[in-house]
Amino acid sequence: MTSSAIPVTVLSGYLGSGKTTILNHVLHNRDGLRVAVIVNDLSEVNIDASMIKDGGGLSRTEETLVEMSNGCICCTLREDLLREVERLAKEGRFDYILIESTGVGEPVPVAQTFTYVDEEQGIDLTTYCRLDCMVTVVDAYRFWHDYTSGESLLERSQAVSEEDNRDVVDLLIDQIEFCDVLILNKCDRVNVEELQELERVLRKLQPRAQFIRSSHGQVDPAEILNTGRFNFEEASTSAGWMKELEKSEHTPETEEYGISSFVYERAHPFHPERLMRWMEQLPAEIVRAKGTVWLATRPDYAQSMSQAGPSIQFGPAGYWIAALPEEEQRAILSEELEAGMHWHPVHGDRINKIVFIGIEMNREEIITSLDACLLVEEEMGQDWTVFVDEFPNITEEMQQ
Repeated sequence: MTSSAIPVTVLSGYLGSGKTTILNHVLHNRDGLRVAVIVNDLSEVNIDASMIKDGGGLSRTEETLVEMSNGCICCTLREDLLREVERLAKEGRFDYILIESTGVGEPVPVAQTFTYVDEEQGIDLTTYCRLDCMVTVVDAYRFWHDYTSGESLLERSQAVSEEDNRDVVDLLIDQIEFCDVLILNKCDRVNVEELQELERVLRKLQPRAQFIRSSHGQVDPAEILNTGRFNFEEASTSAGWMKELEKSEHTPETEEYGISSFVYERAHPFHPERLMRWMEQLPAEIVRAKGTVWLATRPDYAQSMSQAGPSIQFGPAGYWIAALPEEEQRAILSEELEAGMHWHPVHGDRINKIVFIGIEMNREEIITSLDACLLVEEEMGQDWTVFVDEFPNITEEMQQ
């Protein structure tokens, strides 16, 4: 990366969160910075771009607004994004590039565009640019409505394609768990107590990010421009559930408003039928659950469980080390010493380890009810393959 690399800020956030309003405000208060703006919108008529034009925040002689419509920069328009950013950077007329991502875009693929060389296109954006800050905008007024809706993007006619089966809540989580700055917008529409509770929940989900409260998109540009905050590795491991797993001691912490988190850990397999019934009655106070599951009927594969609101995703996460040939086991264990420290003489590294984040959770009740889903001693000696297993073989969504 050259010393003259142009810094880039990316604005992500669900539809209606206020990204364009924030972008307009920044453009009106940027202290002479020559800014190129890329606005990505899924509709064929780029409404957001027209709003920015009408806002008058761009100098027509010195700055450029690039409209990227009818696609999403995290998927179909990635090639276009690469070429546009390269073109803008090579022009040498700009001090900064601001990108407003589509409201249904996930931030990780956009960040990867600026972090890795695209060998297929032969473009290395790190030569011209440096990703300075990933910003996620959250609508404080509508967050819980969207989070608990149970609706998919398809049902809201907001999907990228007919194959886009994402739930709204999963998109919200993806945007929150990968960012450097989280702007809690429309704070004027929420009372103080509700706002404080929401902010504490979001801090549990995303403990690393700088939090900013705003109303009507009024944000100090210095908070999101030239921050030097972005680090791909840190952002990739900044989710609250990851931080909880990293703790040496999983002591539960209860904070104001009853927001807490804990790790459920058992070196014992789940009975698939009992675990399925438990998930169907998942306690409403659990906001987020994420982790690795040992299902008795699937001895070779660890299962990944990811819950947010009413959406649960469940599917294979990869082989347990103990299910691999002995030579491969030895090679992995020689590098991953921690796995060897907790190695069971019969079951190896197989374990259940799930992080729970929630509001007013009854920790003991959740643990007790989960323990009741584990195999009892009599079942441990039975043929596990005869147990009823209704879980999907691939990662699918199970609506409650």
